[in-house]
Amino acid sequence: MRILGFNFSKISVERLKGKQGELSVNSNIDIEDIEELKDNILKGEEKPIQIDFIYTVKYDPEIAKIDLKGTIILSLEEQQAKDTLRDWKKKKLPDEFRNVVFNIILRKATIKALELEDEMNLPTHMPMPVVSNENTEEKKEK
Repeated sequence: MRILGFNFSKISVERLKGKQGELSVNSNIDIEDIEELKDNILKGEEKPIQIDFIYTVKYDPEIAKIDLKGTIILSLEEQQAKDTLRDWKKKKLPDEFRNVVFNIILRKATIKALELEDEMNLPTHMPMPVVSNENTEEKKEK
């Protein structure tokens, strides 16, 4: 499996009026559609498929919402492409394939969401690394 393309078709961030207080942030990935690309850009035993997805970050209470919509184009072996498309008709995906696709989306969309959160001065949807003085304090105590 190779990544042939990845792009965002919609990038939306909106700051809403909401009560400040205890905040919970959730992200979600939704696969909208999977289809075979008819224009075979590959030669040999590989088939290109297109995966349309939506990545959302929701804040509770509703102070903001981030929506990212995009497309991934993957090159799959012919049999894997057939199996994936057959399973998708039932709205199911093999676990291994789903994990690879979700990891691709997470890697790209998380970075974009963090950029948008920074630009809009929103809390990040995932913990960021923090520098602490724990080692320094331990040395002082000894």
